[in-house]
Amino acid sequence: MASDDGKTTHFGFQTVEEGQKAGLVHGVFTRVASRYDVMNDLMSAGIHRVWKDAMMDWLAPRRDQRLLDVAGGTGDIAFRFLKRAPEASAVVLDMTESMLLEGQRRAEAEALTDRLDWVVGDAMALPFPDASFDVYTVSFGIRNVTRVEDALAEAFRVLRPGGRLMVLEFSQLPVPAMQWLYDRYSFNVIPAMGQVVTGDRDSYQYLVESIRKFPDQDTFAAMIRDAGFSQVKYRNLSMGIAALHSGWKV
Repeated sequence: MASDDGKTTHFGFQTVEEGQKAGLVHGVFTRVASRYDVMNDLMSAGIHRVWKDAMMDWLAPRRDQRLLDVAGGTGDIAFRFLKRAPEASAVVLDMTESMLLEGQRRAEAEALTDRLDWVVGDAMALPFPDASFDVYTVSFGIRNVTRVEDALAEAFRVLRPGGRLMVLEFSQLPVPAMQWLYDRYSFNVIPAMGQVVTGDRDSYQYLVESIRKFPDQDTFAAMIRDAGFSQVKYRNLSMGIAALHSGWKV
């Protein structure tokens, strides 16, 4: 359904009405949910696991913290967080129920049932009171949000004073020649791989395009500061293929 005010946004390289994007993204992840984790391993040669571990290293989860993992899908971040933080708890929120169901089927989920909740919801309108969480994470999901600024504002709202935001997202390589080579791989290999593994080339074409539309490291850091966060920093991973952004609510 189109938005009433006629505002547009991007869905990959397409321009769409803002009101359409959430449904389109939902369709992408519904179609790939059952093979999502397999494709992550294949696309990154398993390096996404190293990146997520680096996220936990910088985050340093602590006992008794409460985590909100937005666009948490199949639970990778929440599982890592809870394993490092005894007596902590986590909520995994995602707009796509089939992704959450895949996460609940994983062996880790069964072992962590008493500390882990799964919620269908929208990053731009979180169904939680103010100051509900100590940590807010989003991993490879914020670029799919229709209005990133609204999602960051919601992150600030639901964090307690002293709470921390951490975002893991694909980013931009600082060397143009390296970015060119990475683009050749992304556009030529990943959609074809998606077709073979999931039978869905278009969804992985969108995912590649969405990476190119996302702001670079410095621009995104400025957006986090504009949302009210302090001590905003980022670290490049694999020379900038991905980046970790951190900010604090003080």
